[in-house]
Amino acid sequence: MSLLRSDAFLSPLEIEAAVTRALEEDLGRAGDITSIATVPEDTPGRAVLNARQPGVIAGLPLVAASFKRLAPEIEIIPHARDGVAITGRTKLLTISGDARAILGAERVALNFLGHLSGIATATAEFAHRIAHTKARVICTRKTMPGLRSLQKYAIRVGGGFNHRFGLDDGVLIKDNHIAFAGGIKPAVERARAAIGHLVKIELEVENFAQLEEALRLGVDAILLDNMSVEEMRRAVALVAGRAVTEASGRITPQSAPAVAATGVDLLSSGWLTHSVTTLDIGLDDR
Repeated sequence: MSLLRSDAFLSPLEIEAAVTRALEEDLGRAGDITSIATVPEDTPGRAVLNARQPGVIAGLPLVAASFKRLAPEIEIIPHARDGVAITGRTKLLTISGDARAILGAERVALNFLGHLSGIATATAEFAHRIAHTKARVICTRKTMPGLRSLQKYAIRVGGGFNHRFGLDDGVLIKDNHIAFAGGIKPAVERARAAIGHLVKIELEVENFAQLEEALRLGVDAILLDNMSVEEMRRAVALVAGRAVTEASGRITPQSAPAVAATGVDLLSSGWLTHSVTTLDIGLDDR
């Protein structure tokens, strides 16, 4: 069984790099001195990875990679895969092999799995609350340095979608760009002259004068920044399908239904990656 959700892409190179960084940070210069000192060499071990509360699981490929990085011969028997929604205590993996390796990778594996499952769980709740609308929930660049690809993967596992991965894969002209460029029109015109034919242009607007200018310039997407629900409803009507509309500004699962009901296409939420709660998952002896 593949541990990855089949329709949520994550490069194996990203998994390897993230696991290597995390293990190097945790094992330091001398390795797991506690396990080396207390557990005889070549001691066999067996442990079960259990989810202890309801949620959506994300990060199992990183768990497997963490253990196998320290002991490639470790056997991992999967009982679930990323994307599964659990309702209570659930067995996820059984790990058998070198006990020192199991102990050495335990915390790194649980850190990845708990954090990413927390993101996937929050995203699933968010998506559920707006499922009666056409809107999609998307993430932002408010991610932990070094973990962006993993956190954005967890968003997809939970049923959300990704905004741009970085500054290099999409143009998003915001208020500071407008200020430094000397206005909306010169900013958009310079961007259009510089980018390739596959790159989209999105413009952040804070009022209706800016919105009308954005429509005249024919941008691909319009970010409605910190507008009230009523203002967003009016803005969507004004756009009338001529551009993709994105709502942004402190959107949470609680506020999402009212925002989605305005007719916007996208709801972007930094909360999904910077303020979620870790899912309780443990490595037990059964």
